[in-house]
Amino acid sequence: MTSSRRVRPTEEIVEELRAALVGVGVVLPSLRVDPVTGASDEPFALVALGRCNVGTAQKLTAVLRGLGGPGGGGES
Repeated sequence: MTSSRRVRPTEEIVEELRAALVGVGVVLPSLRVDPVTGASDEPFALVALGRCNVGTAQKLTAVLRGLGGPGGGGES
């Protein structure tokens, strides 16, 4: 599989993730396809979540806790 064939599906997933995050009020400004793995022989490119400020990290934490997964406490 060529790097362009690996990166394209990853780009679509990154955009889906970006839209989902925006839908819950979280913006990760550096969210992107990792260019190193996108150009490597890896079967799939990695997603670089990037850096964010403390406020964004707190918002992301609150959203994830609200999902109610293990330790999330989202159940009423």
